[in-house]
Amino acid sequence: MPTLTRITIPQVDLNICNKNNAVEVPILASRIATSGASPNIIRHITFDLTGTPLEGRFRAGQSIGVLPPGTDEKGKPNAMRLYSISSPSTGEDGAGRHHSTTVKRVIAEHWNTQQLFTGLCSNYLSSLRPGDTVKVAGPSGKRFLLPENLHDFNYVFFATGTGIAPFRGMIMDLMQAGFKGNIALIFGSPYRTDLLYERYFLELAAENAGFHYLPTISREDPRPDGSRPYVQCQLIDRADLLDPMLRQDNTLIYICGLKGMETGIIKGLIHQNHTDYLRIKNPAALTQLPDEDLKKSVKPGDRMFLEVY
Repeated sequence: MPTLTRITIPQVDLNICNKNNAVEVPILASRIATSGASPNIIRHITFDLTGTPLEGRFRAGQSIGVLPPGTDEKGKPNAMRLYSISSPSTGEDGAGRHHSTTVKRVIAEHWNTQQLFTGLCSNYLSSLRPGDTVKVAGPSGKRFLLPENLHDFNYVFFATGTGIAPFRGMIMDLMQAGFKGNIALIFGSPYRTDLLYERYFLELAAENAGFHYLPTISREDPRPDGSRPYVQCQLIDRADLLDPMLRQDNTLIYICGLKGMETGIIKGLIHQNHTDYLRIKNPAALTQLPDEDLKKSVKPGDRMFLEVY
């Protein structure tokens, strides 16, 4: 693999359609993405963009906008929600007509009021069936992308929950391009039943020596000291694999999932002396900073890409 010289960010289409000129497209497919025993409902939903301005315009790592019908409490049209594309840049069909996303039904209880809370757009999308139509817009996002010169790098992907969505598409792009470097996918989930797209990743790991799949089950697989394993723990527990990758100056880190996960990863990188991936204001104080101050003092460097929600 060549050493890192320059990351060439691809030029991508942005906001061809927005909330004011969204296009109505049919749902092509909607299937459960978890195992049958999972307490969560997560669906892989495919849109048919055939014949619309959005056909062939999405790149893996970008997002699609969904406009749920109805109005909010102020009587205004419901706001557009963004969902990461989980299909490769060529789409599920290989021609950019069919693109997918990964949606978790949000059904929860308010901590204080004990009232049921349901996510408006996630439940709307999850209830649609093949043939139903939905208004969509996009593409959105220009930074959380594979570089144009993708063969020049190795990749370490950190995901939690539906944050796996863009990495499914990116990894498919890499495989379709005949990528020969190293990829480590670190995927965190509370339970094994919520490991999304696991069959694909397991088969890929079995067939490709350079692809490393590291599922991290926080509530089922305690570490030797009894602590819960989270994605950042793999930086220590699998240092045999990750340290050599991260020491190379042509490795890129991508992080996608719940907001706050980046703090643990940053701490893990500091612990393992991989600070080249970070912009650090005060190196001398790093080991003493509380999490909130750490967020202010340490930012992602040029080789780290972050997408949290």
